[in-house]
Amino acid sequence: MATIKITQTGSPIRREKDQRATLIGLGLNKMHKTRELEDSPEVRGMIRKVQHMVKIEA
Repeated sequence: MATIKITQTGSPIRREKDQRATLIGLGLNKMHKTRELEDSPEVRGMIRKVQHMVKIEA
């Protein structure tokens, strides 16, 4: 399967609780932290929810 590289660029301060929980679910809990995850519909949905706080690299 393909992978997606995700980097957190925005702060979860003053964000909704579900957006903070989504970042933690993606494994991003600190600024500029990068994770490489499987490209699946579930991960794509989580990214879409916090797209304003992350940078996506193929």
